[in-house]
Amino acid sequence: MSPRILKPSPVKSDGTKTRVLVAMSGGVDSSVAAALLVEEGYEVIGVTMQVWDYSQCEVDEGAGTCCSTTDVDDARDVADRLDIPFYVINCEAKFKEDVINPFVSAYLQGQTPLPCVNCNTYLKFDHLIRKMKELNCDYLATGHYAQIQEGPAGDPQIFTSEDSWKDQTYFLFTIQPELLNTIIFPVGDWTKPELRKYAEEKDLIVARKKDSTGICFVGNSGYDNFIESQVSPNDLPPKGPIKEYPTGKVLGEHKGIHHYTLGQRKRLGVFAENPLYVIKIDAAEATVWVGDQEHLYRSEMEIAKCHLLDQIAEGESLRVKIRFQHQGAKAQLYKKSDGSYSVRFDEPQRAITPGQAAVIYRDKQLLGGGWICP
Repeated sequence: MSPRILKPSPVKSDGTKTRVLVAMSGGVDSSVAAALLVEEGYEVIGVTMQVWDYSQCEVDEGAGTCCSTTDVDDARDVADRLDIPFYVINCEAKFKEDVINPFVSAYLQGQTPLPCVNCNTYLKFDHLIRKMKELNCDYLATGHYAQIQEGPAGDPQIFTSEDSWKDQTYFLFTIQPELLNTIIFPVGDWTKPELRKYAEEKDLIVARKKDSTGICFVGNSGYDNFIESQVSPNDLPPKGPIKEYPTGKVLGEHKGIHHYTLGQRKRLGVFAENPLYVIKIDAAEATVWVGDQEHLYRSEMEIAKCHLLDQIAEGESLRVKIRFQHQGAKAQLYKKSDGSYSVRFDEPQRAITPGQAAVIYRDKQLLGGGWICP
């Protein structure tokens, strides 16, 4: 028997409507989330976070962005059509501190960061939770493709969505378990085609809007140029050697380690008869190591700053995803004395990348995750 999806009643025991604050990014997912809650009889309030000044980067607002000026206008249009109150809150300073700065810092250290998790951790499920309480709302709803279901003990747990292609539980592993009693994922049991069809039936302006993709604040100029726009030239990584792995032969010189990420093949600046890939980035030595693809495969890794939503048994066979588009692979976890975990995969995995998240599942249940160590 499948676990029961947990969702509050639209009407409370005292006869008043359940009030829900909906995080509206200006996209179709969160717009439909709001529309569904209105249709089901909840008292709905829409809110959009203004997080970034898009005039600072080369990006077409509304074309795969999130929370740009155009997106705010789209969210407001949907709120007007649904006849719900709508607020815009300026979160640029907090976004800079908790998302942009760690993103830049990670690249300068030779890692590949995952800013969407920090955005969820420090803005959507922290800042907006406080805003939810300020507005006397009972719940916060988002357009994430995820489900909150009843666990064996009746406690709320996060499960993957019905649309496996769009599932976003990978980005939700840092949610505090106690918050699950105040969060709703209205579209978690929908597929994307169903959702777009519903948006068209409701004549929502965002029905055919392009999905947000990539890192919303980077724009068309690329990660490396964005990073260079955020720090002074003196704080950028120095030039250094590109070495062949594992021989150590110098093949060329790189312009700075922030131009590279593990597994990268193009724009390496060196030439060889066989394809070369970035195998390792040594920030301390300002060295980029390149080699054959076979050197990208590993069977073990360590993860730190782990956050668990449920208990796991030592050596239990679980599914671990090492990037968003990774399907996940069977692995066992072993806790270390410092609180980090050693992860051992049944089969070698390609490009286990420091700075990315390792997210843990038991079947469809999200158990938690941690950050992949260098």
